[in-house]
This record gives sequence, C-alpha cells and structure tokens, in this order.
Amino acid sequence: MPETRLLFEELDEPGLAGIDTYKRRGGYQALERAFRGIDPDELIAQIEASGLRGRGGAGFSMGKKGSFLPRGDMTKYLCCNADESEPGTFKDRELMQKNPHALIEGIAIAALAVDATYCFIFIRGEYWKQADILDAAVAEAYDAGYLGRNILGSGTRVELVVHRGAGAYICGEETALLDSLEGKRGNPRLKPPFPAIQGLYGGPTLINNVETLMNVPHIVNRGPEWYAKMGTEQSTGTKVVSVSGCVTRPGNYEVDLGIPSRELIYDLAGGPIQGEVKAWYPGGSSAPVLGPEELDLPYSFEAMAEAGSMLGSGAIIVADDTVSIPHMALRTARFYHHESCGKCTPCREGTNWTVKMLERVVTGHATPMDLDIIVSVQDNIIGNCLCVLGDAMAMPVASMVKRWRGEFESVIEEARMAPVAT
Repeated sequence: MPETRLLFEELDEPGLAGIDTYKRRGGYQALERAFRGIDPDELIAQIEASGLRGRGGAGFSMGKKGSFLPRGDMTKYLCCNADESEPGTFKDRELMQKNPHALIEGIAIAALAVDATYCFIFIRGEYWKQADILDAAVAEAYDAGYLGRNILGSGTRVELVVHRGAGAYICGEETALLDSLEGKRGNPRLKPPFPAIQGLYGGPTLINNVETLMNVPHIVNRGPEWYAKMGTEQSTGTKVVSVSGCVTRPGNYEVDLGIPSRELIYDLAGGPIQGEVKAWYPGGSSAPVLGPEELDLPYSFEAMAEAGSMLGSGAIIVADDTVSIPHMALRTARFYHHESCGKCTPCREGTNWTVKMLERVVTGHATPMDLDIIVSVQDNIIGNCLCVLGDAMAMPVASMVKRWRGEFESVIEEARMAPVAT
C-alpha cells in the first residue's frame, strides 16, 4: 500500500519553509476562512467531528479537549508540545523543519477556537536548527498579519513565542512542560486540576502535539467529513510513523491509520536487514513490546490497545532475531531511570531497582526468582506515579520479561557459565 500524503504532501518542495512558497500552495487560506467567517464553537465542533486524536502519545480527542476550556474573559493559553524526546520518534522534527508555517497556521486556528491569546511552541533544546526555522517563520507570519494584535482585521489577538527547552525528557509530559515554561524545574504536577482548567500561569490551557495541530488547517479547508473518511472509525485521518531499528529503509512514512502493521515494516521500511522481526515497539520505547504474531494487526489506536500495547507517538522500533531482548530491556530501563525527575517514589526507586536487577540478569548474577521480582516491581510502578514516565519504563520491560522469559533465563545461564577473564 502506498503512502497517503497529507502533511507530507510536497514536503520536499524547495522554499516551503518560507511564507511565499507556503501561500502559493494554498497556505493560510484556512486561517483566513476561520478568522473571517467561522464561529469558535463551530471550529471546535468541526475538529471534534473529524475524529482527530492527539498524535503525541495519549490519543485523546483534540476537539473534546478543546471543549473542556471554559468560556469567559479570563486569559487563556495554547501550548504546542514540540519536545519530541520519545526514543524512536522523529516525525515532528521533519515537519517543523520543512513546513513550519503549517504548524503556525494550525496554532492560530486552534487559538481562535478556544479563545487563547498567548501561544507557545515548546521545542526541545537539541532541535536548535528547527527552532531557528520556526523563529524565522513566526517573524514572517507577524509581518503578514497572521499573528499579532489584530489578525486580518478581525480584532482577534494571537501572540506566538518559540520557547527552547533544555533537553529533559520529562518536559514532554504536559504539566512538566508548563512548569518549565514558567521558569521552574520541569516536574509533573498533581492532577486534577487538569491544564484545561488550570494550566500555564494558572489559566485555562490547551496543549497539543505538533502533528495534531498541523492537521487542523486541512480539516477547516476540506471539512471534517472528508477527514473522517480516512483511517478507521475510531482512528481517523493519516499518521506520520517514524520507523527505525533493524529495517532496510528507516524514516518517516505517512499512512492511513488502519494500515496492516506488516506493510509499514516490510513494504515501506523494507523489513529487517537480516533475519525476521523478533520484536517491535509500536508506539515508541514506552509502548509494551509486541512480537511477530501481531504484525498483521491494523496500525490504529484501537487495534494496538486491544493487543495490549499502544500506538503512542507513532514510532515503530524494530528488533530482528539478532537482538538480545534482555539487553534491549536494560537499555530501555536505563534511559527512563536517567530521565526520571525523582519527584515520586514509585518512579524514582522503581526505575533504579529495575536497572540493577536487569544488570544482574545480563551479568549472570540473577536467578529465575529475580524475573518474578522484576515483573512485580513493574506492576507496583504502573498507575502509581505522578506522570506516566514510570509507566513508560514499566510497561515495555514487563512485556519483554513476560513474553520472552525463556530468553531471559538463557541469558542468565550463559552469562553465569561464561569464563572469567584473568
């Protein structure tokens, strides 16, 4: 099945990052239509009717999330989450680098829909090149009257700032992102209250991912019914999928949601360089790991959930049959242990002890009983943390130990029997 290009349509056209080329291709027509003739409540209704779900990981309805913001004269905010620190995810980087005005247009329309005056793009510090491109595009949008105090003479004010993070994975969590924007250490907040009610600077705040917001102009231009025809009933539209790991053609591919996962990995990404698929993360490194048995499942929010995993940010990481699952589990655990903010005990202690126990496995110092303890620790982490960072480690590690327990036992035995270097 070929790609279905919507956000990636003519993405490599020279000069697309500039406003002149973007407008020549129909850019900002949706914004003009929205600001000159669509009521904010109607905008929210259109987005909700399209079935657009968040592309950053949670998969929550954007229209429904927007409807949670209260109406009234209080100052409201919109935050675009461009932190993109999930291992295996690199779609937003390409979208921002090559088509920044599509993101700016989507942000401005979403701001109108929820009556947000101040907007921020929180971009990870390592994306310095993409941040420079966004800064230039934002300046062009201000000069053209698409941002500022009186957009297109409508009397509506939308201000947009590109804010650079400092390289902390935890700031991809929406409330930690808000704390970082406010100049504090990036720690997650206790919820409720949720950001839609009490977010940035205590005001109602809409937070969405880059890819999510870039879909909004297409919905306004072509209608929610057109958008909802793509994908599946519960997973509408297209999805940009980052495929990496043991594949011949790693990269970003835009497809209709519901495409068989096997086609994504084998047809588009070329399949494993050698051997066969042994394991794969369907939604970034925080997703429970699946095996070859699930390759024929549709790649959709609902199908991945039914399989015991999640579509997440749309990042497929493939491991072929040369990869050691216990070592892959250890690498996953080390990442989340390093990135834990340490605010809550289950995550702070659970990630630490998981790393220590997996190190015992790969060095041959563990026993089969240690595998039961590892699973027990993950069960005590899941659902008991302030945010999902602890779960992001516990879910894939638990899935690997449960599904490939025999391999863990073999690695323990092989490491124990290995000769000691003298």
